[in-house]
Amino acid sequence: MATRAKRVSHVEEDRPLAQRVGARLRAARTRAGLTQARLASGRYTKAYVSALENGLVKPSMAALTFFADKLQIPVERLLADDGPTWTRLEADLHLAAGNWQQAVDAFDALLETGPAERARAELLAGLAEGLARLDRGVETVRAASEAAALFRVLGRPADAVRVTYWEASGLYAMEQGDQAAALLGRILDEIAGGLMVEPELEIRSLIALAMVASRDDAPERALGYLEQARSRITEPDDRKYAVFLFSLALSYREVGDLEAAISTGTQSLNRFRSAADDFEAASVENELALAYLELGSLDTARVHLSRAQEFFVRRNDDRWLSHVTDTAAQIALAAGSTAEAAALSTEALRLAELSGSKKAAIDAGMTLARAQRAGGEMRAAAATLADVAACAEALGRRAQLQAVLGEWSDVMAAQGDMTRAYELSRRALDAGRR
Repeated sequence: MATRAKRVSHVEEDRPLAQRVGARLRAARTRAGLTQARLASGRYTKAYVSALENGLVKPSMAALTFFADKLQIPVERLLADDGPTWTRLEADLHLAAGNWQQAVDAFDALLETGPAERARAELLAGLAEGLARLDRGVETVRAASEAAALFRVLGRPADAVRVTYWEASGLYAMEQGDQAAALLGRILDEIAGGLMVEPELEIRSLIALAMVASRDDAPERALGYLEQARSRITEPDDRKYAVFLFSLALSYREVGDLEAAISTGTQSLNRFRSAADDFEAASVENELALAYLELGSLDTARVHLSRAQEFFVRRNDDRWLSHVTDTAAQIALAAGSTAEAAALSTEALRLAELSGSKKAAIDAGMTLARAQRAGGEMRAAAATLADVAACAEALGRRAQLQAVLGEWSDVMAAQGDMTRAYELSRRALDAGRR
């Protein structure tokens, strides 16, 4: 008698896929520092997330999209085939080429394979740099601190110091200036103590200290760090000197010397062009547009902005497109085109949310609120500022939070709500003291 083949259930057929997706979900959640309950909150339960991560249930696309949004990753990362999508060489090439998101995706995928300790440290170091370039502070600090600890264990102090620079960068993005400065100071101490690293690291650390000092309203100290950096730049390296000049231009803009900011920024732009670094050149064009905007030279600001826009549109870089679109909105607002400014800042906000850049979202929200206020839409401006303040507070961005609260206080005062205006003003002062 013929035997009947045993029929495999759909559950059994789908289990390998469910287990692969579940493992990726768990890895992404762990990297993001979320509990199962926090990942589930708003729509699902902790038990459902647990079942997904253990491959006990087949996930729906709606669920995966929800979780991917919370984790700020593309949903494709949870669904990718098991095949070796990335190689270490590809990851390093993306990092070197400035393709930050592709580099992060590649390093993430390689880390999921469970590499040995030495390889893990190197992959985490690459991941930390990519995340820092994307202004993802919390994730940067997590990856960089683990890499630094592993390098110390492996007896590689120079590599530990290099990745500590990116940890400081992550802390700076989180507006933890004191902690960032402490790490940068430690790097300089180790270099002064004879640790052999590339000379550029010392220069970059001094420039980073200048940026911290500048944001902490200590422009003279910032310029002092930059002068130390200048004294260490001895060889004719266009890109290295361009980075220095760009940081110097930013510091000049912070102290209000716009003429010096423009002059130094233009020198930086020319150096970046000589080094064929189109990405950095485009970012300098945007900064020059902002400097000319502050001077009131709107036509010149538009010329620089158009060059930056052209590059980032060609590159399809949503994060930087958010920044340049916000600059366009600020120029439109200065020209009195309130409706255009509101439309541009709304688009900048959309791009910021699409790219996951919270800093860009806060900047765009501020510009939108100013456009709404200029158009007499006080309630809309207050609502926008409330959202922006919540975002800035959640991210620990003290300088941005202080600016947002100050703006919000002015809006409430204009509406006649002096009690609320006073409360917000006090909160702004408190934010500045933290």
